Amino acid sequence: MQLAELGERASRGESITREEALAVLTTTDDQLLDVVAAASKPRFAFFGNRVRVNFLVNLKSGLCPEDCFYCSQRLGSGAEILKYSWLPPEEAVASAKAGIAAGAQRVCLVASGTGPSNREVGKIREITEAIKADHPGVEICACAGFLKDGQAEALAESGVDAYNHNLNTASSHYANICTTHTYDDRVDTVDRARDSGLSPCSGFIAGMGETPEQLVDLAFALRELNADSIPVNFLLPFDGTPLKGTNNLTAHDCLRILAMVRLVNPRSEVRIAAGRELHLRSMQVLGLHIANSIFLGDYLTSEGQPGKADLDMIADAGMVLEGMKDAEPVKPTDVTIRRRGAGTAALPNT
Repeated sequence: MQLAELGERASRGESITREEALAVLTTTDDQLLDVVAAASKPRFAFFGNRVRVNFLVNLKSGLCPEDCFYCSQRLGSGAEILKYSWLPPEEAVASAKAGIAAGAQRVCLVASGTGPSNREVGKIREITEAIKADHPGVEICACAGFLKDGQAEALAESGVDAYNHNLNTASSHYANICTTHTYDDRVDTVDRARDSGLSPCSGFIAGMGETPEQLVDLAFALRELNADSIPVNFLLPFDGTPLKGTNNLTAHDCLRILAMVRLVNPRSEVRIAAGRELHLRSMQVLGLHIANSIFLGDYLTSEGQPGKADLDMIADAGMVLEGMKDAEPVKPTDVTIRRRGAGTAALPNT
């Protein structure tokens, strides 16, 4: 397998084959830089040296009736997280604006639970309109679980730009990580979002016992769903969940997974999401040569590295925030990114 040739093909918008994708995941450590170099070709061909910064606002924390084995907010979770039902709109808007001030181009409004009621869809609409009144160019991505008839259309009409609903793992592995809903249920919501005109944002969590073949299945499933944005999470094995103590990934594994996803989906936004600080550690900056998007600061129920460290990392990589001029460097900021619901989870035992 010629890795450089895979990168050249992907930089023309052509997906690699399933066999080639599996071969990328099984490369040796001495080939790692060649893997990163191959995946960097489509990354720079389609996104240049720009990084999209995303910011999470946790609208509703815990209290979820689903039993997803990886989730600190799951039914019966013993993880030490804040639990609350819906932030006041003014608090959610203030949190979003703090992220925007630090450079975020997309705000992700996230609510735990099986799916939103129509009243909760209305709350997302209210918050979206308030954010866009002052920041009309900022994208809003909603994430509130399974969508029912008419809800995707209502969100699109309110100014929401995208909807996130992750597949999380391969169809053949899904029953091993959740029993209260199915993989097909998740696909249905991604389809509803896309068909309503919302940009489909869908990804997965690596490190939950899936095989390399199942990771390849996921990458191609996301391609078939036309996912515009693909968040790649690496398992945070929270205390108090069934996957407590699970740590099967190395930093090299994570880079290979990111590269495989990029080569299969060369034109999609690939985001390094939860777990990058734990699993990639000092190699996070290499991930920016594959992925073109990160979250700024904290996640839903766990701390990320400080927002200033994220912006410094982007600057050190010689990259610029999306929306800035190429010649304009990322300026480190002293803004502190913390919000209700984050920074309260017990650190995973790894």
